Amino acid sequence: MVLYIKYMVSLRCKMVVKEELKKLGLHFVNVDLGTVEILENITSKQRTELQKNLLKFGLELLDDKRNIIIERIKSLIIEMVHYSDELPKVNYSDFISEKLGYDYTYLSNIFSEVKGITIQQFIIIHKIERVKELLLYDELNLTEISYMLNYSSVAHLSNQFKKITGLTPSYYKKIKKMRRKNLEDL
Repeated sequence: MVLYIKYMVSLRCKMVVKEELKKLGLHFVNVDLGTVEILENITSKQRTELQKNLLKFGLELLDDKRNIIIERIKSLIIEMVHYSDELPKVNYSDFISEKLGYDYTYLSNIFSEVKGITIQQFIIIHKIERVKELLLYDELNLTEISYMLNYSSVAHLSNQFKKITGLTPSYYKKIKKMRRKNLEDL
């Protein structure tokens, strides 16, 4: 049986879900971002208890099909952008459609209707968050980051970064270094 969980976006969330399942005597086969596969059928009492326990950690058990699809899209994008070493080389629309087993137009319409932004905008927002993270690590230069995140050029990455944050990547990096320096002076 597969359960879908909203706001499950990190390794810590996975650990919390595993612990809560163990407390209820449920055995999981697989715990991924947004989904949990368990061996048993869950009783309504166990489901209610799991829902209550997950809410304490800001997680939510999903029942509505549309919400499940949206969470699956979000989890797939978060996993793809933040936790994989390399982004897929195919179009994101093809990748998402293939992974979820639905027509992309259908997925896109549901996502836009409920979230108020397109899937593409959601991907861009997460890619820019990843760029910010990589800039702070200071291990890769902008060219390497743009290649890693499948940007067509450094200019394209810089333009998207500025559009989302209001800052250029180099200025963002400079501000972070200045903040760190100021903290060290205290």
